[in-house]
Amino acid sequence: MFPTDAADYDNLRDALSKLKLNDAALQYEPENSLAMGFGFRCGFLGLLHMDVTQTRLEREYDLDLIATAPSVVYQVKPNNQEAFFLSNPSQLPDPTKREWLAEPYVRMEIITPDDYVGPLMELAQNRRGQYVDMKYLVEGRTTIIYEMPLAEMVTDFYDILKSKSKGYASMEYTLIDYRQNDLVSQHMLTALIRVHAVHIN
Repeated sequence: MFPTDAADYDNLRDALSKLKLNDAALQYEPENSLAMGFGFRCGFLGLLHMDVTQTRLEREYDLDLIATAPSVVYQVKPNNQEAFFLSNPSQLPDPTKREWLAEPYVRMEIITPDDYVGPLMELAQNRRGQYVDMKYLVEGRTTIIYEMPLAEMVTDFYDILKSKSKGYASMEYTLIDYRQNDLVSQHMLTALIRVHAVHIN
């Protein structure tokens, strides 16, 4: 979360510290972005928790905020150096200067009525999920267990899971480890083009 006005950085920090007194699930740490300036990397229980927190910050503390898309922390091993964690892609060494790049994985348990097992397994596999096990709890209800990259889950996975199961499925997950994968950093360049129109009468 970043304040639209850089002068509100201290106000945002104070507001987050006050909210945390009544919300133990809220986590935050300072973050610096080349594009957005100074702000805070925040951790939430989910998208609903994030929306509620942002709304409270804006209404109760009169802040104008920009919330960027959820992201995760990666681990990188530069050549002949110790591995370290990074949350900002700008800190990523060039591919020729690193030995490996690893991402966090979670163990996810999805509890669903039997009717939605197929669509939810397809969803998990499309998000690079690795099937682990399936357990039948009671008649008509099943638990599907997958391991998948955290990055594939933190955006809209829960919303799509609810949509595909008509709201009946639920999930829980635990962080298990970091795994090396063939990951690349993608740079996007944007250009502002100003068009001058000439009208002839």
